[in-house]
Amino acid sequence: MDYRLRQALPEDEAWQFAIYASTRAAELARTGWPPAQCEAFARQQHHAQQQHYARHFPGSACHLILVDADAGETVAGRLWLDERDDRLHILDIALLPAWRGRGLGTRCLLDLAERAEASQRALGIQVEIHNPARRLYERLGFIADGQSQGLYQAMLRPAGACPAHTEECLP
Repeated sequence: MDYRLRQALPEDEAWQFAIYASTRAAELARTGWPPAQCEAFARQQHHAQQQHYARHFPGSACHLILVDADAGETVAGRLWLDERDDRLHILDIALLPAWRGRGLGTRCLLDLAERAEASQRALGIQVEIHNPARRLYERLGFIADGQSQGLYQAMLRPAGACPAHTEECLP
């Protein structure tokens, strides 16, 4: 699937929130809260996440994942990436529900792996321990990087883990 990344702009805030809220929708549905309370909570958490990334990863950048659709280019998700000397670190990758399960996330990860490989850097990500995407990361050559930290596990795809864009790396 063809896509491109574009650095997120202030006017993309509505898209960024929609993407973030979609990742929390199932969790918030279980609370029994009214929709307005769920939205207020999601907005607060989204804002806190953005502040955290800005404070702790000042060199990071948020990109929108854009795909060509029938009606032209559309937003499919976001990728928040921190480029370090020793690795590319994915702070967040999320797709809107309509784009999940279609290979777009895998394609983005493989492209990032290729980019890291070309610069002889590792590719890192932190994932919730029970997140089903963890299996995908493992198939793409990511391994646990140290002990889990609460609900999260740092994962690292060392340079040379597996050739990017080859069948052996695909799910």
